[in-house]
Amino acid sequence: MLSNIRIILVQTFHPGNIGQAARAMKTMGLSDLVLVRPRCYPDAEASRLAAGAEDVLDGARVVDELSDALGDCVQVVGASARLRSLPLPHYDEPDAMAEAVIANAQQAPVALVFGRERSGLTNDEIRLCSHQVSIPANPDYGILNLSQAVQVLAYEVHRAWRRQPTSDYRYQRPAHAEPPTREQLGYFQTHLSRVMATSGFLTQPHANTEQLLQALFARAQPSRRELSLLRGLLSAVEQHFPENVINDKERSRNRD
Repeated sequence: MLSNIRIILVQTFHPGNIGQAARAMKTMGLSDLVLVRPRCYPDAEASRLAAGAEDVLDGARVVDELSDALGDCVQVVGASARLRSLPLPHYDEPDAMAEAVIANAQQAPVALVFGRERSGLTNDEIRLCSHQVSIPANPDYGILNLSQAVQVLAYEVHRAWRRQPTSDYRYQRPAHAEPPTREQLGYFQTHLSRVMATSGFLTQPHANTEQLLQALFARAQPSRRELSLLRGLLSAVEQHFPENVINDKERSRNRD
């Protein structure tokens, strides 16, 4: 089950931090590492500071965009030192986050996302997440090194995993209650945006409206079945649009 927990590092500047993060992961039984556009990798400094966790580095994947690492994930938690404008569900305590992650990782991949050493995650990257988490620290100096942040959250995940029942029984989420992947949720959001535009609900660009709706569904955490019902509703609504309205909207989008 721990193999379903993915650690994602976005645009890491110092290769040594990659090695130390790999070491932090291995001490807590995690092995799935994804690097988004690292400044320098592979690198001898990363291997040196991995200190026995070179196998985690050897298995690491490098991708160009954060979205490339999230498609199959049912939960994506962005580690952030502060709340952003997008009102995503937020874990104030890492142990609460870890319990949810362990529950979701029973059946599908989940991801913990860490940003750049100096600036963290951008707002656009946070929007790709389903949740946020902060690590409580000294309010006068709450700065953690990247690998330290990975270690703290990885420890909480491992601790929550250790507390699972030791018997052979494991709670299995009913199939109808399984959370959707980020890819499936993306398809729904694209479908919703299309219907809002075609219906005339959005007569001009309303970025805040779409962001607020995305945040609403992130908080609601619909299951795959519920998301399928919502898409069925959108498809039914589309069938009642006059053909000329749909064609006009399509031509307008093509011109744009």
